[in-house]
Amino acid sequence: MLNHFRHTLKDQTALYVFVSVLFLMGVIFGALLVNALSLEQQQDLSRYLSNFFTSISQGGTEYEQLSFAKVAALHLKWLGLIWILGLSVIGLPGIFVLDFFKGVLIGFTVGCLVGQFSWKGLLFALMAVAPHNLIVIPALLAASVAATSFSLGIIRSRILMKLPNHNHSSLLSYCSIILLMAGVILVASCFETWVTPILMRLVA
Repeated sequence: MLNHFRHTLKDQTALYVFVSVLFLMGVIFGALLVNALSLEQQQDLSRYLSNFFTSISQGGTEYEQLSFAKVAALHLKWLGLIWILGLSVIGLPGIFVLDFFKGVLIGFTVGCLVGQFSWKGLLFALMAVAPHNLIVIPALLAASVAATSFSLGIIRSRILMKLPNHNHSSLLSYCSIILLMAGVILVASCFETWVTPILMRLVA
């Protein structure tokens, strides 16, 4: 079992590198996207963030803490979409688009905070954005690798005419990984729901 896991991990190293680079490219693109905003858009964004921080620190009504169900549902929907795309060959490009877009969202968020509030924005990003994403992002990337590997396996099976039992075994392994990543995401959702708001108030 351990040897099989090592062999699988070795075979998927290139995929892990690829999706990681794709995600990092998205982060860079998202950060650069902040500079493309017009002056009016930057001013509106600055006012929104200032009101948001004030609301957090003073316990205002403008900041509403999300429930665990909403936080978990948001991440699990993303994971579920990756899983569905991995079940078909035509969904393979969509997996890469999701990884890139996730990077764009993270990069844009951090870029906005740093661009508007300098080192204070960076501190807020490190305390409020980074912690749970350090769990969520690796889980989503691992799911993306599993989805990509399964989708490529379908292509190889059709070309080589492999036995159906092999496909069933691969599907079971693929679904097991997705379920494992779902468990990891639920842990991250707990952190984001109950710990992240405390960190946000400390640095707001």
